[in-house]
Amino acid sequence: MIAVKLIRHIALTMCIAGTASLAYSQGNAQTIYNVGATATGVPFTFLDVKSNTIQGMMVDTVTAVGKAGGFQVNVQQTAFSALIPSLTSNKIDIISAAMLKTPARQQVVTFSDPVYSYGEGLLVKADDTKTYSTLDELKGEVVGAQVGTVFLDMLNKKGIFKEVRSYDSIADMSRDLSLGRIKAALGDQPLIAYQIRQHAFPGVKLVESYKPVNIGEVCLVVRKGDTETLNRLNKAIAAIKADGTLAKIVQKWGM
Repeated sequence: MIAVKLIRHIALTMCIAGTASLAYSQGNAQTIYNVGATATGVPFTFLDVKSNTIQGMMVDTVTAVGKAGGFQVNVQQTAFSALIPSLTSNKIDIISAAMLKTPARQQVVTFSDPVYSYGEGLLVKADDTKTYSTLDELKGEVVGAQVGTVFLDMLNKKGIFKEVRSYDSIADMSRDLSLGRIKAALGDQPLIAYQIRQHAFPGVKLVESYKPVNIGEVCLVVRKGDTETLNRLNKAIAAIKADGTLAKIVQKWGM
């Protein structure tokens, strides 16, 4: 009899432990979503070394969405190139990062209603005085962009450059640019602008005359077929837009 009770106790414990998506607060079950965010996307997402946690505009946004939608979020550090694979393999439930909505990505994952929109920025050495308005003016040059971004695809498809180099981070790309190893680079305009203001990328600058051609929407991202999560996100996004919460978050991060 004792053995039977012990087996039942173990089974119940395992069942409770296996329900990783539920947290119990005041007697009610509340869903917890695992959220993937990058450590190198200031001000969208970044690793705060003091607290050793991921912070930024998209972290504040998904947290506010969770509050409005009645669920909790567990933000996990994930490399940008690993975000979609981690989502499709069920390691995370939501992506909240500076990931633009594109037709190619829509074939693999599902995007929520937009929370922000922006285009690409052209980065050159600080002492480059040439006025650039399009990428055509960089024909025959060595250029670069971050792995996993639409900007790398843009440069490759353009087909006019001597070489297109890929980088794991904007910091690595900026370093090569400042050293003259590449002539120019493309990246997320608000992300680069913020970090230049913070003096994070010495020796480089954004080209003010450049006209972005790839204006995209930043959304929260879920697995294809996960309509329940998508509907919860969209309803909550509408709520934080309506009550001004999202606008305050955007203003907080100087976006």
